[in-house]
Amino acid sequence: MELWDLYNVRREPLGRTHRRGTPMRRGEYHLVVFVWVFNGRGKLLLTKRSPEKMAYPDLWENTGGSVLAGESSLHAIRRELFEETGIRASEDEFHYIDSAKGRTWLSDTYYIIKDVPLCALRLQPGETCDARWVDRRELERMIEDKLLARPDVQRLRQRDALLTQFLGRRPE
Repeated sequence: MELWDLYNVRREPLGRTHRRGTPMRRGEYHLVVFVWVFNGRGKLLLTKRSPEKMAYPDLWENTGGSVLAGESSLHAIRRELFEETGIRASEDEFHYIDSAKGRTWLSDTYYIIKDVPLCALRLQPGETCDARWVDRRELERMIEDKLLARPDVQRLRQRDALLTQFLGRRPE
């Protein structure tokens, strides 16, 4: 059973927890985290969602997930990155990008630079089933072919400057 701390829209703790999978009340939010993993060769790490996932099965995404009760955002992103890919990182390796708000969630997005060979990744059964490093051209082609989960495409489009910094400009 996964429990989340609850917050109001101003990210103030409500002093209650919520069990994942049960309906949330209006004005309650839980925290989620995402990380964009870049390598030193100008590529972005994507993982493929397992086919048994209810939302966006068999589509590519970045690493992320819910912050568990009692966790900080940074602790949660370290945990999620390790659980989904086997990549270990210290909190000081993560660089905060921004926060956003959805209907029932508040999110923090980070990036990290890590050179990790694909053969060193340990994918989480039931969560991730494949991984690949992509350059900007491959990423754009995957988006065009609708191979990325829709929420990830939206997060990517909102952070085009970051992608340009690490992957270069969009191909013409």
